[in-house]
Amino acid sequence: MTATTDGSTGAAHPRTVPGDPTDTTIRADDVLAAARRAAERSVEHLLGRQDEQGWWKGDLATNVTMDAEDLLLRQFLGIQDPDTLKAAALFVRGEQLGDGTWATFYGGPSDLSATIEAYVALRLAGDRPDEPHMARAAAWVRDQGGIAASRVFTRIWLALFGWWKWDDLPELPPELMFFPSWAPLNIYDFGCWARQTIVPLTIVSAKRPVRPAPFSLDELHTDPSRPNPPVRKASPVSWDGVFQRLDKALHLYHRVAPRRLRRIAMNAAARWIIERQESDGCWGGIQPPAVYSVIALHLLGYDLDHPVMRAGLASLDRFAVRRPDGARMIEACQSPVWDTCLAVIALADAGVSPDHPALVKAADWMLAEEIVRPGDWTVRRPQLQPGGWAFEFHNDNYPDIDDTAEVVLALRRVRHPEPARVEAAIERGVRWTVGMQSRGGAWGAFDADNTSPFPNRLPFCDFGEVIDPPSADVTGHVVEMMAYEGRAGDPGARRGVDWLLAEQDASGAWFGRWGVNYVYGTGSVVPALIAAGLPGSHLAVRRAVAWLDSVQNDDGGWGEDLRSYQDSKWIGRGESTASQTAWALLALLAAGERENPATVRGINFLTRTQQEDGSWDEPYFTGTGFPWDFSINYHLYRQVFPLTALGRYVHGDPLAARVASPAGI
Repeated sequence: MTATTDGSTGAAHPRTVPGDPTDTTIRADDVLAAARRAAERSVEHLLGRQDEQGWWKGDLATNVTMDAEDLLLRQFLGIQDPDTLKAAALFVRGEQLGDGTWATFYGGPSDLSATIEAYVALRLAGDRPDEPHMARAAAWVRDQGGIAASRVFTRIWLALFGWWKWDDLPELPPELMFFPSWAPLNIYDFGCWARQTIVPLTIVSAKRPVRPAPFSLDELHTDPSRPNPPVRKASPVSWDGVFQRLDKALHLYHRVAPRRLRRIAMNAAARWIIERQESDGCWGGIQPPAVYSVIALHLLGYDLDHPVMRAGLASLDRFAVRRPDGARMIEACQSPVWDTCLAVIALADAGVSPDHPALVKAADWMLAEEIVRPGDWTVRRPQLQPGGWAFEFHNDNYPDIDDTAEVVLALRRVRHPEPARVEAAIERGVRWTVGMQSRGGAWGAFDADNTSPFPNRLPFCDFGEVIDPPSADVTGHVVEMMAYEGRAGDPGARRGVDWLLAEQDASGAWFGRWGVNYVYGTGSVVPALIAAGLPGSHLAVRRAVAWLDSVQNDDGGWGEDLRSYQDSKWIGRGESTASQTAWALLALLAAGERENPATVRGINFLTRTQQEDGSWDEPYFTGTGFPWDFSINYHLYRQVFPLTALGRYVHGDPLAARVASPAGI
């Protein structure tokens, strides 16, 4: 049931907040005063975390496969060192659950592939298989079907050391490089993150290297004499059956592939890889493509002292986070542009002056990060002029639409001493973003019209989402940005609004592609629809408000577990978190629900759970890499989103005056 206001101004009117176990009656003026104090503490905390160059970056935590694969890479290249091994093993052991397994997100279920990779990493570090924590892990792996039941990527890593047979892995030929961009399964049919991983893996798949194994892994097979028991193939008239038989044909081709053609294909893949190496030595600003690119080039004869290899290995070291206890955690990626624009929005919305030195310094840093050269996105949009921002420190080949929209919204909140410079960057960013709209009216993250149905069906691609279709959260951010740029009436924005309205779930929520999950999607879309001119009374907005009311937790917060990507009973359900509570509040506040008891209780949750230093604690993962398959804990989310929500509760939306509602919406 949608909550309604009682018409009170709130000056001294006590409001009953049902269901809150700690506060049964909350005075509106008390909540406002508490929100002001919490926002002030949070501002001080966030300002204190800014780097002297102007950026913010929180740790980006994923799961132990990053750490295990880093150690396996070092073992493969022969560059393992005792200190790194000890520090990585300390982290991996610390993430083990009581039953001997590892999960891929905090509070999540045990994961087979993560457990296998973590187990192998600890074996490399010297942990014996008969030690209790190792024996428990191995027994659980066997109960789940052993190595044979793990994902393809796990078995690729094991094949590098002869722990798995290359013949028992899906085939991915380097001749894929010859497919034109209009052909099915060409490399540009894959999302950019998958494309950067698959291209080097075609070389690895063709070379099929095997390094001497330092130990056996018989204890991880259900039957060591038969490690890969046969499984029944799908029906030949099903898509799965078709692609299984295609994979069998590719295995036959591997045996007869013309050597000259294969060599040309691998060299083409190597050129493609090298051309996309960033100035810091990484590939795409993310760890997995860097790891596989280093392996692929090494297999083609690139010595470890080669400048490309030296830079690549150095970049991998920058993904390491050293913890006070000596443990070493590997980030899958780093998020300074994303964190910085969100921090600027939070601080500005909390009342920090637009010309505050911290905001100006952040704007300067973001302006310097603008990408003004073409990238792979030109395959689908060859005439579009560049302009935009990426997620990471260095990723000039892949600016992304989400970051660009949020950077524009952040820059608009800063009073910069060089306004013409800011205007020029914003103009380029808006033009590029609008030009990346997909045919259906929405926006994906990195590419336009990256919606081929075939890549996800390849037996090789069982590691998560490998295409980049439009999403509600990215589209919402773009529509919001366009509205604040006075372009809500543009045909592109109107098509985006229509797409969002059509994508609303029957529950009233929106799916969250890049954040967990329906709470994130709804928190991204409702402010966009309001900015684009929909009234708070619009049916879509009312349904969203009703859904948020219905899934609020008894403690006043909101939470949604990652299992909602697989199991509908988890949708909108989970332990309350600061970031997810803030997303719900951003939607409610945009919808005009400031006096809604749900909003008051949500604000009260944030003020009540804030720590003395102005921060919030949040062990739960609320970020999404691949829905269900790869989850992220952005350590700055727990700071920037609550501050934004508190700021808008206290001050309102600072850019709302820029919106000119188009007629007819």
